[in-house]
This record gives sequence, C-alpha cells and structure tokens, in this order.
Amino acid sequence: MSAAAHSHTVILAASSTTEHRPLIISLFAVFVAATLAITVWAGRQTKSASDFYAGGRQFTAFQNGLAVSGDYMSAASFLGIAGAIALFGYDGFLYSIGFLVAWLVALLLVAEPLRNSGRYTMGDVLAYRMRQRPVRTAAGVSTIVVSIFYLLAQMAGAGVLVALLLGITGDTGKVLIVALVGVLMILYVTIGGMKGTTWVQMVKAVLLIAGALLMTFMVLWKFDFNVSDLLGTAAEKSGHGTAFLEPGLKYGATGVSKLDFISLGIALVLGTAGLPHILIRFYTVPTAKAARKSVNWAIGIIGAFYLMTIALGFGAAALIGPDEIKAKNPAGNAAAPQLAEYLGGVGTTGGAVLLAVISAVAFATILAVVAGLTLASSSSFAHDIYANVIRRGKATEKEEMRAARWATVAIGIVSIALGAMARDLNVAGLVALAFAVAASANLPTILYSLFWKRFTTQGALWSIYGGLASSVFLVLFSPVVSGKASSMFPDVDFAWFPLENPGLISIPLGFLLGWIGSVVSKEEPDAGKYAELEVKSLTGTGAH
Repeated sequence: MSAAAHSHTVILAASSTTEHRPLIISLFAVFVAATLAITVWAGRQTKSASDFYAGGRQFTAFQNGLAVSGDYMSAASFLGIAGAIALFGYDGFLYSIGFLVAWLVALLLVAEPLRNSGRYTMGDVLAYRMRQRPVRTAAGVSTIVVSIFYLLAQMAGAGVLVALLLGITGDTGKVLIVALVGVLMILYVTIGGMKGTTWVQMVKAVLLIAGALLMTFMVLWKFDFNVSDLLGTAAEKSGHGTAFLEPGLKYGATGVSKLDFISLGIALVLGTAGLPHILIRFYTVPTAKAARKSVNWAIGIIGAFYLMTIALGFGAAALIGPDEIKAKNPAGNAAAPQLAEYLGGVGTTGGAVLLAVISAVAFATILAVVAGLTLASSSSFAHDIYANVIRRGKATEKEEMRAARWATVAIGIVSIALGAMARDLNVAGLVALAFAVAASANLPTILYSLFWKRFTTQGALWSIYGGLASSVFLVLFSPVVSGKASSMFPDVDFAWFPLENPGLISIPLGFLLGWIGSVVSKEEPDAGKYAELEVKSLTGTGAH
C-alpha cells in the first residue's frame, strides 16, 4: 500500500468511527447492561457466605471450566498477546505458549488437593496445619498484592479500548475510563458475589471464543486459507523480514534479553497455580473430581483460543502494519479492535459494527476478570484477615460478607489509582508481572504445605513475605517502572535491575526461603495434622 493510500485509509477509519459512534456506544451499552442484569439476578440468589465466596458450590465441571477460561482469557490474552504478536512476531507468541503450558502445573499439582483441603481461600489450606493468625494474615496480604498487579493490566486494557472507540486522546479521558471500570467492578462484586461473577464469566467466555473464531475465519479467508501466505505477508509488512517469524526479535538481541525470556517463561508456567482468582474457582464445584474435570475443560477451551491468537496477531501485522498499530497505542493493545474494523470494512457500517462488537466483548472480558480478581482479594481480606485474625473466628456470616463488600470498595479505589498510571504499558507484560509475584509468594507455600511434612509456620511466612517482597522490590527497580520510553515513569530513571520480569530471581528465592525458614525453625511440625491434611487433600475425606 502506498503512503498516500495508507494515510487515506487512516483518515477514512477515523471519520468512519466518528460517523458510527452512536451505533458503537449503543452496542457497548447493551453488553454492559446485559452483564449488569446477570449480576443483579445472581445477587438475589446470594444469601449465605458460601453463595458469596463459592457460588454455593453448585456449578458443574463444564460450567466452571468455562468460567475458569473466562477468568484466564483476560485483556492480556485478547488485546496484549494479539498486540505482542503483531509487533514482535514469534516472540510475542511465546506468551500464548507460556499461558497454556501453565495449566499442566495447575492440573497436576494444585486443582484437586486444593479443592479438598480448603473452604473459600488459599489461607484455609495454609492455616490447616500452621498457626492461624500469622499465616492467614500473610495469605491475605499476598492475595491482595497479586490481585492488584493483575488488575493493573485489565485497567490499562480498558483505558485503551474505550479511548479507541470514543476517540478519546487526552490522558484525562483515559483516567476517567479507568475510573468507570473500577466503579462497575465494585458493583459486580458487591451485588453478585461469586454467583454473579461466574455467570458473567461463562457468558463472556462464549462471546470471546465466538468473536475470536469469526475474526480468525475472516483473516484466513483474506489469504485464501493459506497460512504460509499470511505469515509471509506479516513478515514483509513488519519491516523485519524473516526475523519476524524467528525467535529473538524481542528477547534474543542481548544476554540480558535472553535471561528476560527465561524469567518470563518461568513466571508464566508457574504463575497460574498461584493466582488467587484461579485458585478460588476450584471451590465453586461440588467435588474434587469436578475441579479436575473443570481444568480439563479449561485447557481445551483456552488451547483453542490461543491457537486463534496466532491468526489475530499475524493478521493484524499483515493487514494493518506496525506503524498504524503503534499510532493507536504504542504497546499494541489496540491491534485486535483495529483488525476487527479492517475486516468489517474500514469506513463502512459493517466495520463499525464488528469493531463495536469485538470491543464490547473485550470490555466484558475486562469487567469479568476484574470482578473475579476483586472477589478473590476481598474474600481473602474478609475471610482470612477480618474474620479469623481481627475477630478471631467470632464474626458472623453477615459481618464477614459486609467486610468483603467494604474491602471491594477499597481495592477498587487502589486499582483505579494504579491503573491510571499503567495505562500505556502492554497488558500482556503487566499480567506476566502478576504471574511472577504469584509464583514467588503463593506457589511455594501451597506446594510445601500440601506435600512437605517438615514445613512450618515460619517457613510459610518467610516464603510468602520473602517471595512477595523480592518480586515487588525488583519490579520497582526494573525497566517496567522507569528508565525507558515504554516505562510507567519514562521521565525518570532509577532502574538498576536489568530484567523486566523478576521471576528468575524471586521464584527460586520464594522456594529457598520456605525451606530455610522451616529448617531453622524451633517449631516442631505437627505430624498428625500433616497426615490429616494428606488424607483430606488426596481423597477428599471431610472436604467441604
């Protein structure tokens, strides 16, 4: 495409979006209203703590698998990965591989034992054989920090998406959008609890798969279903030639970038099994067998979706090109909606409708994932910190649920403030940070607690706080926060840690600190309690 033709297309796209904005906003409003209606309906059925935290444990394996897929196929999956592939080719697709492989760790090591051992939160599992108050406090703090990191990514994605649709270019408008998402998320959780969140996730997962399938079909149709032709055009248009289809464009240039890739891979593969909003999903099914089956369903659904991200990412690179993608959003987060408009026809009603539908589905995705994350952190605060630490187990169900709702409001406000600052970062990269923090703080403690007889309270505290502190500390002094044009604070430079993902250092450290803390502890592990937990986790005897 010539420069003149290209600029004409850009102008046409802008005028088309403006012309069809009432239609776009109307479709958007319908999606938001529908999800809110589902939330209100579910909220009327939420009467007990079990309903609020675990949806009454009434969901089937397929329903929960669909909801888990919905939780997992977040803004990072749809917007971030498509953008990363469109800009970095093969190296962008590594996110898809890492996210998918991570499910094997969750399936083989965590899903079934966790469902058998706990009641509502990760803290339930840890407190079974440890000293209640310190361990529950640590579990609550870790859950909230990991959730907020993950929330940052969703907020950043929402800001980009709605700004693209409404033609908002100023920072103030984007901050207001982030605030709107925060308010909606508070409504979802306080009204609907786990039942509302799960139903929204299921509806959203179906819509997202359908939208991705439609776009994948249309991309392949443009290239006569010749994948080689698609990849070749993407490589040519990218400006990198065949290097676009080979490893190394983003992570292979230097020794540091290669280490960053290893760090990212470790964080992605191990992080899923420590993510609070994924872990609490295992409590919404009636049995451990259903928990395991729901993970099998999730692997199938998510696997199909990540295969489609190849077509979306390379399709955006081939049909739109990196310059136009970066013009809308430097991190590439707008690539999927831009591709939708192109496929529907730039300057036509069809293009406007497809852009609106795909963007509305992505926005519903963000809202649903945000609600799941907020529910995980507010549940952990109410159940672990408020009910068992502050009230020492004497809080009523009503008081516990009230505390969860107030915690939702507080977490929402914090997320809005941080999300406003992170609005220009790639959402897939932000989620990878959440995975690193989860794998550093939560995973070592869960695995040690379930499978190591000599694990002690001190080991749990060292592992959680050590993994949490080291990962957050390294992120603060990494290029993600300062020192680069793409950083959160590009105008200052206090970055001395060279890697963008801390997993390579903080994850082994979390495991090491858990081991050292237990070995040097004077506390004698309760062999009887461990034997009880082992039987319960492996057989389901006495499980809720």
